[in-house]
Amino acid sequence: MNVDETGATASGAGSATPDGAWQAAVGLWRGRTGEPGAVLLDGFHAIKHAVRFGARIPVAVTADRTAVLALAAELAPDVVPSLADLLTEVPAAVLRELVPRAHPTGVAALADRPDRQAALKTLRRAPRTAPVVVLDNPRNLGNAGAVIRLAAGFGATGVVTTGTLDPWHPTVVRGGAGLHFATCVEQLAVDELPPGPVYALDPEGADIRGLTLPDEALLAFGSERHGISDALRDRADALVSLPMRPQVSSYNLATSVGMALFHWSSGTAAGIETATGIETATGIETGAGTATATGTGSGAGGRSGR
Repeated sequence: MNVDETGATASGAGSATPDGAWQAAVGLWRGRTGEPGAVLLDGFHAIKHAVRFGARIPVAVTADRTAVLALAAELAPDVVPSLADLLTEVPAAVLRELVPRAHPTGVAALADRPDRQAALKTLRRAPRTAPVVVLDNPRNLGNAGAVIRLAAGFGATGVVTTGTLDPWHPTVVRGGAGLHFATCVEQLAVDELPPGPVYALDPEGADIRGLTLPDEALLAFGSERHGISDALRDRADALVSLPMRPQVSSYNLATSVGMALFHWSSGTAAGIETATGIETATGIETGAGTATATGTGSGAGGRSGR
């Protein structure tokens, strides 16, 4: 049965929300909203990734269960059985009340944040098989989410933020497409960072192309406007810059992180495929027809994203 705008039910293929179930789901949602450790998954792709990487999801709601399951069957058939068990159809007006700015895919869920102590243990593990990305006092929620998405894609050990930005803020989770659950994401002070050599991105640093970044590295990126803080600069073992032509002022933060992680994955002995079990993309001619830019500056490693 389908639930209409007012909450009345009507029979329809693909719907499996019995009478009263949507009210119970809404009650659970309202009870969990605002609780410490409750993570909003806004949109299909965030839920898809959370399911794939083992997140505990106590409630998921949509105004059109049939449409969401059809979307899953088209884009991610592996998660269809889990979504079929999770999804509760609610009236459209109720969904708008629960999630005022709902994702265009029309589905949302609440998940439990992973155990913090387990994440810290993973971040502090020695030796590590992949770097930790450090965002030093980031300001932009969307950029932070994009970095977490990149880090998960490259198989980084985790992403640590310093400063006041909450890396589990709903906007960050949305920007990360739910891939917080595919890596470790924590907020720490500079003096609490995991062990390992710190390679801080800074315009005055050595060109990253002349370096091999070790698996146990902490790759640190400054805020979008001000670069790395004095505290992190003092903690750094090396300052590193990204290649950039003169008169170009900066890269976006996520672009800088992607460049650094690609450089690490290209230079690591094991390689990203064997080190993390991630398949490399097919159909890409590595290096074919690519020339290095002349006059490339050792630019804005730490001042990305302005």
